[in-house]
Amino acid sequence: MCSKQPRKQVTSSLGGAGGGTAIYGGTFNPIHLGHLRLGEALVSEGLVEELWFLVSPQNPFKVNQELLDDEERLRLARLAVEGRERLHVSDAEFRMPRPSYMVHTLEYLRREHPDREFVLVIGADNWERFPQWYESEEILRRHRLIILPRPGYTLEGLPEGVTVARTPLLNISSTDIRRAIASGSYHGKGLPRVVWNEIRRKGLYKSK
Repeated sequence: MCSKQPRKQVTSSLGGAGGGTAIYGGTFNPIHLGHLRLGEALVSEGLVEELWFLVSPQNPFKVNQELLDDEERLRLARLAVEGRERLHVSDAEFRMPRPSYMVHTLEYLRREHPDREFVLVIGADNWERFPQWYESEEILRRHRLIILPRPGYTLEGLPEGVTVARTPLLNISSTDIRRAIASGSYHGKGLPRVVWNEIRRKGLYKSK
């Protein structure tokens, strides 16, 4: 549920919608069909021209024992988007100092790809915490945002440049998939077939 605390007011100098390259960050541990369908829905809605899954590396100061090796997650994500013309995978944060803030990641992407307009995609849960993000005002000043609906979150009074996507609420969880694989009860539902085949081939996410 949403926090009851009053949120800090944020404003954006950007308006309009449509076009650009969406940046959707996460650990993707592992990437699943819900991620892919959300990306395709944003493109089909006309909110963006393409979407990049920004795979986050392990935070060296906050080690997550359930997090698959960085390169393995990146490779699974790349397998998942093969043949999906408007979906791509970025390893930008693998080439940056760790941990990195999103404002710095977006700055890096603008520098590396000056011909693109980058649009940040976050869930409604992250939007609730967005005022506490490092230099959130700078992100809003430079970038449009697309908010993905989440159960239990109400999105009202959004600043200019922030759009709520009409994407489906898909009940697919990377955590549930990992636990089912570890217990031996998983049979591939919710994962792209190529990803599931690779997980099985390499014995990934098995209990140790």
